[in-house]
Amino acid sequence: MAKPGSEEWLASVVEDVVEPERPIIDTHHHLWKTPSLWGTYELDELWADTGSGHNIEKTIFIDCHSEYRTEGPSQLKPVGETEYVAEVAAESRKDSARATIAGIVGHANMTLGSEVEEVLVEHERAGNGLFRGIRHAGPSDDTGTLTNAGGRWPCPYGRDDFREGVKTLGRMGYTYDTWHFFHQNQDYLALALAVPETTMILDHFGTPLGVGAYAGRQDEIFEQWKSDIADIAQCPNVYAKLGGMAMPDNGFGWDQNDYPPSSDEFAEAQRPYYLHTIECFGPDRCMFESNFPVDRLSISYQVLWNGFKKIVANFSNEEKHAMFYGTAARIYRV
Repeated sequence: MAKPGSEEWLASVVEDVVEPERPIIDTHHHLWKTPSLWGTYELDELWADTGSGHNIEKTIFIDCHSEYRTEGPSQLKPVGETEYVAEVAAESRKDSARATIAGIVGHANMTLGSEVEEVLVEHERAGNGLFRGIRHAGPSDDTGTLTNAGGRWPCPYGRDDFREGVKTLGRMGYTYDTWHFFHQNQDYLALALAVPETTMILDHFGTPLGVGAYAGRQDEIFEQWKSDIADIAQCPNVYAKLGGMAMPDNGFGWDQNDYPPSSDEFAEAQRPYYLHTIECFGPDRCMFESNFPVDRLSISYQVLWNGFKKIVANFSNEEKHAMFYGTAARIYRV
């Protein structure tokens, strides 16, 4: 058996592309120059994925602790990532036939409160016009059974200094991305209510879990998750990313199979999450994301976007355009 996530394994399922002409902004991907858990993932690898049949016109890079500075003040070390991605983005603009990195969401420590402004100014300078916002994620879990980024540290969303930092983002015209686990969605809701002037973007559906202490509890978790998403959607400053739920953490088990799922299998398993979120937020507040190369451990880029398109096949062309392109263009200003 080929190793899950490998080129050989992913190539074992290849499909005709659904709606190949539909313009797309991929609102969530990473880049790693230095090998990570997912290996290296630079422009050539990104282009191999975005060029696999779908009409990916633009992408948004999201912070992944890549190429941080190793020297200087600690609060400014994340600016190194923006400097690195801005160089890659400039390279991406040299080939008009391929996807262009059109926006950068970096990292800054929101617990700096209003003093985070210094860091944002440096990101803006480093981004060469591409810097759009910050992701300061808050995954927290005390079961000790997860192997991902979640730890036993407290969730920062309720801290006064953290909220002041997120308010500063809004005051300066930047967005706030984050991800966390499903059992933190009410904490996220409280944060959204506390910073109504800041545009907040919920990544990965608030991460319903299906491994560790949460294995075998997907139906129970789904019911709690549905209620929380409906509550969060009442906050007009929050937007939802549709994707990032083919990670091993979500418990679908595709990363353990002999073959990756087809788009039909993917759509059948995940359709309820997508349709509920779209129903709650509306297409004008939803945007698709690949979360690559993280979700690459379970499914290929080509098949993933086929799955997305099949899930929303019954929506109008206008609604599809909003979710695949328009919402992202408006919120990330690309």
